Amino acid sequence: MKLLINCPLNFGINSKLSNKLGGIETLNIELAKKFVLSDLNITLASNCKIKKKIKNILNLPIHIIKKNSNNYHFDVIISSNDSTIFDYFPQSKKILWLHNPLQIEKSFRRKQFFSIIKNDINTVFVSDYLDKITSKLYFFKKRLVIPNFLPRVFTENIIIKKRKPIFVWSVQRGKGLNDTIEMWIKNINTIHPDAKFYIMGIDKLPNKLNTKYLKSKNIFHLGRVSKNRLRNIYIKSTAMICLGYDETFCLNAIEANSCGLPVISFGKTALNELVKNSYNGFIVKDFMDLSKKITYLLKSNNKKKVQLINNCIKYSKKFSLNTIFYTWLKLIK
Repeated sequence: MKLLINCPLNFGINSKLSNKLGGIETLNIELAKKFVLSDLNITLASNCKIKKKIKNILNLPIHIIKKNSNNYHFDVIISSNDSTIFDYFPQSKKILWLHNPLQIEKSFRRKQFFSIIKNDINTVFVSDYLDKITSKLYFFKKRLVIPNFLPRVFTENIIIKKRKPIFVWSVQRGKGLNDTIEMWIKNINTIHPDAKFYIMGIDKLPNKLNTKYLKSKNIFHLGRVSKNRLRNIYIKSTAMICLGYDETFCLNAIEANSCGLPVISFGKTALNELVKNSYNGFIVKDFMDLSKKITYLLKSNNKKKVQLINNCIKYSKKFSLNTIFYTWLKLIK
C-alpha cells in the first residue's frame, strides 16, 4: 500500500525536536515513522526544499507532487488541515486530519471549500470538541475522532517525585496571560516568594511587559524551547497553567501529564475533555480560584503530590502512539 502523508508546513523528515518544530509537524513525522514499521510505502509531503529519503520515508516538497501528480500514485492520502491535495488524486482514499477549526468563511478564503465538497473525504478530528464546532454543511463521507498521541520524547521520562515550586505556561497563545501574571504578582509572589512561574511557547510577552521586573517576582520568560528542554522542565515542576480558551486538543496538556504534571485549567474547549478534576488536574472557575489552587498545591504534602503525579502518568498512557496507531491502521485499510 502506498500512503501519502501531507502536511503543508515548513519542515522536513530530518527536522529535529527544535523550538521551531510544532505539534502538528511532530505528529506527522511520528505517524509516518510508525506506518513504515507496518511495511507500508510512505511518502511525506511538506514545504521542504529538497527531496530526501530517510529510513524508508520519502520526503517530497508538496509543489513537486502537485506539479507532477501524473507520476505518482497513492492508495491513501492523509492530509493535515488541507483538502486541496485531494484534487490531484481522485482515485485515492482521502482522509482529512483536522487539527484546527475550519469555518466556512475560512475554507473559502483558503480555497478548500470546493475541494471538500467534490471529494469523498473521511475526516479525522483530534477531539469531540473540534468535531462539534465543525460545520455539518461540509457533508464529509465519514466523521471520526482520533485523539492526538504523545511524541516519543515524552514517553520515556525519568519521573521525579519530589517537585520544585515551579508552575509553567507553555501554550503558544497569550490570551489570559496578562491576568495570570497579575494574579501571580498579587496573590502568589507575596505569600510564596520562592515559587516560580515559567512562561514558554511565546516569543514575545504581551503589552511589552518588563522582563527585569517580572524576574524580581520570580516570573521567567523562556520563549520557545525545544521538546527536550520542555520535558526536562516539566519533570521537575509542580503544575501547568493552561486556561484553554481556544484549544482543539492541547498536546501540551498530555505531554505535561506524561511527566507527572497536573494541568490547572478553566476547562474550556477541548481541555474539558482532557482534564479530570482532582485526578490529572484541576478545573477552576476564575483567576482567584486559580490562585487558590496554586496555593493548595504549594502547601500540599508530598503524599498528595505523588498521588497526583501517578494519576497524571497513568492517564497519559491512553494517548501513547502504540495504542492510538491501531485506529489509524484500521482506518486506512
